[in-house]
This record gives sequence, structure tokens and C-alpha cells, in this order.
Amino acid sequence: MSLDTKMIIKNAFFISKNKGRVTARVRVPGGHLEVKYLDIIKEIAGRYGNGTVHFTTRQALAIPGIPEEKIPAVRKLLAPYIQGVEVNSGVDIKDTEGGFPAPLPHNIIACIGSRDCVMGAIDTTDMALKLERSFYPGSLVLKIGVSGCANDCAKVHLQDVGIIGMIEPLYDDVRCISCESCVKNCAGSASGALRTENYRVVRDDLRCLGCGECVLICPAGAWSRGSKYYRIMIGGWTGRKHPRMAATFLEWIEEDAVFQVIRNVYAYIENHKKKELLQERLGHIITRTGYGVFKQEVLPDLKPGSKARAARYLNFGGHSYDKSIQFES
Repeated sequence: MSLDTKMIIKNAFFISKNKGRVTARVRVPGGHLEVKYLDIIKEIAGRYGNGTVHFTTRQALAIPGIPEEKIPAVRKLLAPYIQGVEVNSGVDIKDTEGGFPAPLPHNIIACIGSRDCVMGAIDTTDMALKLERSFYPGSLVLKIGVSGCANDCAKVHLQDVGIIGMIEPLYDDVRCISCESCVKNCAGSASGALRTENYRVVRDDLRCLGCGECVLICPAGAWSRGSKYYRIMIGGWTGRKHPRMAATFLEWIEEDAVFQVIRNVYAYIENHKKKELLQERLGHIITRTGYGVFKQEVLPDLKPGSKARAARYLNFGGHSYDKSIQFES
């Protein structure tokens, strides 16, 4: 069988080291899937694959051992999956029987978020699906991850663009009993953003991560959850060339600004990527152009009165809790 390798890869199939075999990569945006679609995966793996399914590090499903001549049959079986998971959530795919229209951008990963986790500040599945219908299909290498809180269970510090949910903790000094449980917890497991003054708790806005642990730890209900916000990390990567963690670019931004930033990031990559390189990562481009150029092209027009602030420089050496120098309003 004569294979069009480019078309196979475009349909999210990968050429196997085992001659005459391919692996089907099935997208699972946000890593959250209705159980009915597992029957489709089971049928493909059992009928055409080697009977196994690999859960990838990007929360996609890989079905190995498929004979090359069975690719059209697998595409047909995937049609209801693509219709239900992609098209019904708002992704524009005209021919569902043609398979996935592109392997990129990479599958969006997410922790379980506020749907099930007490720590979750945002609905990560909802955010992942919104990102999916906004940016898939595409042709640029961009790895995106979403974590519901500062615990970062989705490891978005290793992504090109990482999104972390934040909540604004609201303090009611009338309910406070000055037990300092929140102060001690913040110092021990968070960022040390709380201190006691005159038997009342004071929050340092520059140090606060928006994790919401003060709300959970308070025995008197003096802390409550306010509005939702987001932190955006950029420039993380793993791999051969100098792997590093992402750095905080923006924090305390609202949801609409998240999508504006990512749209601007795509435009920035198109403007500055090296055409001769198949996969130049965002962090490499930022290093080459300089943060000033990136910031000028990507920083959105924030709403008047917004709490958002942008980093004056990118701290790739790790997260700093003392942000009085790094951030500006």
C-alpha cells in the first residue's frame, strides 16, 4: 500500500517503528471524556489495534498496532467520537469521517478543577473546551495546560502557555477570632502573604497566589471566595535543548484576557518563528527576540480598573514570592 505520510500525520496518526503499522492519536481536550466514547476506543483497539490503549502524558489516547490499510476504517469509526467530542463542543470540523483534521495544536491538558476538587478555583474542563474550539485545528506547535489552582497538578509550568486559576480571598474582620490559622498555613504551605496586625489579618497582594487555602483553613469563616482570576505562565519546555520551567507573565487577569493573550501569542509565533525549523518552541522564540518584543506584541489592552499586572521581566529561575520588583500594575 502506497502511503501519503503527510496526510497520515495530519490526521493524527503516527508511523510506528513496527513496519506496516501506525498509531492513532485520539484527542481528549482537558483529559475529560464521557464514558460512552470509551466504547469507540475499545472497538478500534480490539478490532484494528493490538488490543491496548496508551494514555499519553498530554491526556490523549494512543491506539497502537493499527495496520496501514485499516486507516480508512479507523477514520470511519472515529467519526461519531469527533462529532461528539469536537463538533458538538463548537469545533469547526466539516468532514468527521476524514479523521482529525490536524494533529496540532497539541492536546490541551487540565487537572480535574473545581468540578470535583475542593482546591479548584476554576472549571478547568470548561476552559480546556473553550480553548479547543478557539484554537483547534491549527498548524503551530503550542502546548497549553490548565491548572485549577496554584498546586499546579497539571504541571503547566512545563508548557509553552500555562493557565492557573486564582481566586481573590475576601476577609471579614468581624468574624475573625485572631487564631492565626490562616497566617501559619500561608507561611508554611503557600507564599507567606498573610500577617497579623492589631489582632487582624493583613494580606500582601503582591505575594498572594490566589490559592484560596486561607478560605479552607479558617475555622470561623472569616475568609470567603471572591472573583475568579487567572495567571498565565509562558516559555516552559522539556526536551533536548535546555529544558526549563515557565515564568509568570500575567496574573490576576480576567477570562476574556486569557483568550486575547493566546491569540496574540499565535500571531507573535507566526511573525517570528524560524521557517527552516519544524518545531521552534515559544520559549526559544522569546529568548531570540527578547522579552520586550514579546511583551509589546502579546500584552492585551486590559480593562480600566483591572487588577491585572504584567511581569517587568521573566524569571525562568523559578517562582519568586517577593514580586515588588518583578511586577507592575
